[in-house]
Amino acid sequence: MAKLLLLLLPLLLLHGVDSSPPPHSCDPSNPTTKLFKFCRTDLPISQRARDLVSRLTIDEKISQLVNTAPGIPRLGVPAYEWWSEALHGVAGVGPGIRFNGTVKAATSFPQVILTAASFDSYEWFRIAQVIGKEARGVYNAGQAKGMTFWAPNINIFRDPRWGRGQETPGEDPTVTGAYAMAYVRGLQGDSFDGRKKLSGHLQASACCKHFTAYDLDRWKGITRYVFNAQVSLADLAETYQPPFKKCIEEGKASGIMCAYNRVNGIPSCADPNLLTRTARGLWHFQGYITSDCDAVSIIYDDQGYAKTPEDAVADVLKAGMDVNCGSYLQKHTKSAFQQKKVSESDINRALLNLFSVRIRLGLFNGDPTKLPYGNISPNDVCSPAHQALALEAARNGIVLLKNSLKLLPFSKRSVSSSSLAIIGPNAYAAKTLLGNYAGPPCKSITPVDALRGYVKNAVYHKGCDSVACSNAAIDQAVAIARNADHVVLIMGLDQTQEKEDMDRVDLSLPGKQRELITSVANAAKKPVVLVLICGGPVDISFATNNEKIGSIIWAGYPGEAGGIALAEIIFGDHNPGGRLPMTWYPQSFVNVKMTDMRMRSAYGYPGRTYKFYKGPKVYEFGHGLSYSTYSYKLKTLGEETNLYLNQSKPILNSDSVRYALVSEMEKEGCEVAKTNVFVTVENQGEMAGKHPVLMFARHERGGEDGKRAEKQLVGFKSIVLSNGEKAEMEFEISLCEHLSRANEVGAMVVEEGNYFLTVGDSELSLIVNL
Repeated sequence: MAKLLLLLLPLLLLHGVDSSPPPHSCDPSNPTTKLFKFCRTDLPISQRARDLVSRLTIDEKISQLVNTAPGIPRLGVPAYEWWSEALHGVAGVGPGIRFNGTVKAATSFPQVILTAASFDSYEWFRIAQVIGKEARGVYNAGQAKGMTFWAPNINIFRDPRWGRGQETPGEDPTVTGAYAMAYVRGLQGDSFDGRKKLSGHLQASACCKHFTAYDLDRWKGITRYVFNAQVSLADLAETYQPPFKKCIEEGKASGIMCAYNRVNGIPSCADPNLLTRTARGLWHFQGYITSDCDAVSIIYDDQGYAKTPEDAVADVLKAGMDVNCGSYLQKHTKSAFQQKKVSESDINRALLNLFSVRIRLGLFNGDPTKLPYGNISPNDVCSPAHQALALEAARNGIVLLKNSLKLLPFSKRSVSSSSLAIIGPNAYAAKTLLGNYAGPPCKSITPVDALRGYVKNAVYHKGCDSVACSNAAIDQAVAIARNADHVVLIMGLDQTQEKEDMDRVDLSLPGKQRELITSVANAAKKPVVLVLICGGPVDISFATNNEKIGSIIWAGYPGEAGGIALAEIIFGDHNPGGRLPMTWYPQSFVNVKMTDMRMRSAYGYPGRTYKFYKGPKVYEFGHGLSYSTYSYKLKTLGEETNLYLNQSKPILNSDSVRYALVSEMEKEGCEVAKTNVFVTVENQGEMAGKHPVLMFARHERGGEDGKRAEKQLVGFKSIVLSNGEKAEMEFEISLCEHLSRANEVGAMVVEEGNYFLTVGDSELSLIVNL
């Protein structure tokens, strides 16, 4: 037997077999565990957590306040790593996950901005389910030091230059809130409707970040570490906070992360109004709050908000933060405690939240592989079903921006027998497809390889030395284009242009990309196809208005299956249906300071996002074409176009419009103030397609005074229709949730008057009476 093991050892090492069990507490084979109440699964989680904390010395307690928490051997508590990442797939970015054992890769879904373009909440939920399941698979394989994942990023994509906009679901609070809810429920093991009770056992822990008003990284010398976001109460209530409220109240997230930046002078991680009174008080958050990495140290070192390191520690612990990403609390909490700036009860409060989450994850119930989610194995990671979902997500997110004279889809029969040229620096770059915060993908297929599946002898030329395109081989690219029957240009950005800690200062394509695109288009026999792989929007007005550029596709960062999805769309094996989750601004928008947090327009200031922006657009929020055309008809039942708010004391605002405060209507009043709107959707094209239906609302006064939104999204759903098929969809419109706006003091109000609901070019009037 020993000789056999020696023979097998090299084979085992070759395949990376990792037999180490996942770390856990309360091993039933250890008789001492029976003495600990924190190991008793029949007791409430809060009681178990209190018992554990009561057994710790002050030094042991302080040791647990950082992301890399050491073990407590005398109690059988292993080390724990709070920092793992799973933005669009389990990633090895944080220290909690490693891919050097039986699990070498994980399913890499499209970057979030492209996933959001499907406008399909159930798809978002399914993706998060897979990520949570694969996270458990990695943990059960012994390759994870924790099961707390710092995702999703639900900050509003407020400015097109933001390097991390790619990580978010876009610029709309309704979409972002729905994404937060779907992601959290899916990852943590809840049901799509949120009715599953998860207090006993989480599949994995989700953490909504970055709380709050965080959307600047590094722009013209201003960094997120020192930036003081000056935010009005109206913008805070209407734009920045709703996704976090949804994440906590309806998603039931077990974690949130406070941001680096200050908001109106106060560091987010040191703001008791934000962390304790709002998140835990008003929204009933039950979970742990982590700092962003080194966000506590900068409160003293960079922002000068705290006078000493001990003051910084006291500020965050008393504000309601629980764990510090970094080592600052490990270094300075003891002296803060000795100086009586921090009490033991402050530390205990944080630890109760931390250990409660670990208990909810099942890590204090014995061997996790013998408990719920224990049957998830490494074989479930990168499974065929998971990879199929990654392909489906890429297909459904990719947006067709332009399709003059129905250039696309290409005919497979005619193009396969003719010649195809593929030109561009993003055409043969598999890593670029992933975006940031990505783990090693299950597979990797470039757009060139995928397109060659349709045209075997397709010619490829890089065109530029890199995406920066400081050097372009324009003459060579032109010669290739001139000799080809069809040309596809695959251009855009990558992580050298936009990423964490790097915002853009320009909205144009980098370097000589425009020159290359225009030269190739002018030389080609037929109009060309332009594909943009990028997270943030770019000003491609030159291409939109160029007849020689027949089709434009935005592919985001489409993930491991993005090359295949792109090829399928170009050759008509999939009918595109994605729609932009953010406005595409012209280059002139760079004259607006990125540091200006105002959403609403004002004199000399155009405002931001489709809701408030008054200025020229390259493409609008929600824009997206299909190979089919769709028609819409809106209706309500009976007399429901007249709605009444039972408000005995309506208030008159400054422009003589009566309104009611949502807070005074309470839950019962808001439940009554609802109506159902029905939309008949018909596919009038020749191809079946999946189609997102977006419903907007606007007040009769629109955004004329800068107070109200030009329009706002009130609902979205996806539907699959065959050619010629029609179906009816139902939208519930709540006056409190959908037709309200924030006033100048941040209170949500519903105004009387005429509202217009629109889907496409179909419109319905609703009259709100007080």
